[in-house]
Amino acid sequence: MYSEKVMDHFQNPRNVGEIENASGVGTVGNAKCGDIMRIYLDIGEDGIIRDCKFKTFGCGAAVATSSMATELVKGKSIGEAMKVTNKAVMDALDGLPPVKVHCSLLAEEAIHAALWDYAEKHGIEIEGLEKPKADIHEDGEEGEVY
Repeated sequence: MYSEKVMDHFQNPRNVGEIENASGVGTVGNAKCGDIMRIYLDIGEDGIIRDCKFKTFGCGAAVATSSMATELVKGKSIGEAMKVTNKAVMDALDGLPPVKVHCSLLAEEAIHAALWDYAEKHGIEIEGLEKPKADIHEDGEEGEVY
């Protein structure tokens, strides 16, 4: 059902925790399944993501996608981090079962939410970044922002 990479990132998640005084913090969830994902970014003055950590409450796939998402953005520029899509997260994990695709959507949205927070704190605009939705549904419904 799950790939070896998904199982590895679930059993040995990378970058778990919080970053004190993070440059940006993004929290998103899916009310239907109960998953909540929070991503912390430490972004240098050069726009490079120096560190990325996460805290996730959810299923194994939510933990695995959070872990992989942090690995994919660490060391990248803001522009490169913007290109980390749910598909990129799923590909890096060698796929997810169809009923768990929403977990990769949460990972993408959590990155975007953290970048939005960073942009708000620094009074900048990040090309292509839209105000994040806190509640992510597969059917495109929006929920209230936490």
